[in-house]
Amino acid sequence: MYAVVKRRRAARARIESVPRPEVGPKDVLIEMNYSSICGTDVHIWHWNNWADRRIRKLPIIFGHEACGKIVEKGSDVHDIEIGDLVAAETHIVDQECYQCKTGRMHVCRNVKILGIDTDGVFAEYIRIPAMNARRIPRELAPQCGSLLEPLGNATFAVLPNECADDVRGRTAFVAGCGPIGLMAIAMLKAVGARKVIASELGSEHVRFDLASRMGADVVVDASVGNEELISAVMDETDGNGVDISLELSGAPAALRQVFEVLTPGGRVSILGLYSDPVKLDVNNAITFKSAVVYGITGRKMFETWREMDRLLENEDFRDKLPKIISHTLPIRDIASGMELIHSKRSAKVSMIPEW
Repeated sequence: MYAVVKRRRAARARIESVPRPEVGPKDVLIEMNYSSICGTDVHIWHWNNWADRRIRKLPIIFGHEACGKIVEKGSDVHDIEIGDLVAAETHIVDQECYQCKTGRMHVCRNVKILGIDTDGVFAEYIRIPAMNARRIPRELAPQCGSLLEPLGNATFAVLPNECADDVRGRTAFVAGCGPIGLMAIAMLKAVGARKVIASELGSEHVRFDLASRMGADVVVDASVGNEELISAVMDETDGNGVDISLELSGAPAALRQVFEVLTPGGRVSILGLYSDPVKLDVNNAITFKSAVVYGITGRKMFETWREMDRLLENEDFRDKLPKIISHTLPIRDIASGMELIHSKRSAKVSMIPEW
C-alpha cells in the first residue's frame, strides 16, 4: 500500500510503498476514505523540538484524524461489521493499568497514540484495535468523519462532566480559533451558552471569520494586546467575567488571559500545549477565585464519544461542521496541506486517498 512515511529526523516525509498491515484477532483493517491534518502532524512534518522530544521511534507513518470503511476484521471481533464506516479513537490502551481499571482509560499509564507511537492514518489502510473503531452517525457528511477525533477534544473541553446544564445560560470565552476552537464555539451555542466570546490572532485569518460563522457572538483580535483583550471581554460581560474559559491555543499569554477574564467560581479547560514551562499567578488565578480547572487530554473513553453522538443529532450543529473544512486535497499534495496550516491560511485541511 501507499503511505506517508517519516524515516529520519532531518529528512522530509515521503510517500512510499509499504506492507499492508496484518490484522490480529482483536483488530480491524480500515480502508481510508478521508484523513485530515492536525497541528501535531505539522510538528512531525517539519520535525521541530516537540517532535524531537516526543517521537520515540522512526520510521513511522503519521497522521491520526481519519475515517474509512472496515474491510477486514479479526476472529474475535463481533460487535462491528465489514462495510461499517468508522472513525478512530486514537488512544490505544493496555486495559490493565490502574487508570484503565478505574474508568480512566483516556489517561492509561501505557497509552500509545495513533500516528505518534504506532503507525497512523496517512496510508491506504490502517489497523487498529476493534474497540477503537467508532461508527460514524449516518446523518453526518462522510467528509466530516475525520473531524470526529478533534471534535472529541472540543467536546471534552466544553463538557468535561458530560453535563450540558453546566453551559446552558452561561457566558464563555474561547482562546484560539483553530479547528478545535471553532468546534467548541459551535458546541457551546448548541448546548445553550448565552454568549460566546472568542479570540484569534489576526483578523485577516480565515479562522477569524469562521468563528462568527460557528456562532461566536464577539470575536476579538488577540493581537490588540493583553489589556485591550481583557477589557473587551469584561465589557461584554458587564464587568463580571465569563463563567467558562477554554484555552485552546497553546499561547502562554492566552493561558493567563483565560483566568483573568474568569468570574470567581468559574471553570477553565486547558487543552493548549506549550513549548516551554509557563508562569501563572496561581494565588490570584485559581485559589482566590475558587476556580475549577480541567486538564483536557484526548477524549474520555468512551463517554465523550457517546456525548458527541447526542450532539450530532442537532441538525444546526451538524451542518456547521463542514464549514470548518477550508481545503480538500489529494493526499499526494500533502506538502501543500502542511504549508496551508503552518502559514495559518486554512482552518481544517481534508485529504482524499488519491496517491
